[in-house]
Amino acid sequence: MNKTEMIDAVAGAADLSKASAARAVDAVTDAILAALAKGDNVALAGFGTFTVKDRAARQGRNPRTGETIEIAASRSVAFKAGKAFKDALS
Repeated sequence: MNKTEMIDAVAGAADLSKASAARAVDAVTDAILAALAKGDNVALAGFGTFTVKDRAARQGRNPRTGETIEIAASRSVAFKAGKAFKDALS
């Protein structure tokens, strides 16, 4: 499912226009992004939890040349599915 399909699904389920559904989907994604950017966790009951993970700097290898390179520290997002989410898949 892509963003357009998500907007169509929200519009149908909530009896909204596509424009209103698009604003709602954008508002939710913006709120999640803003919270994660501040370093907060986002927990949606029955769905899952988004967290920010810090990755330390490390050494890696260029697979083409075999040369050792330094990989910078970074932050990434992790998602842990909730119980209801997992149960819905099985």
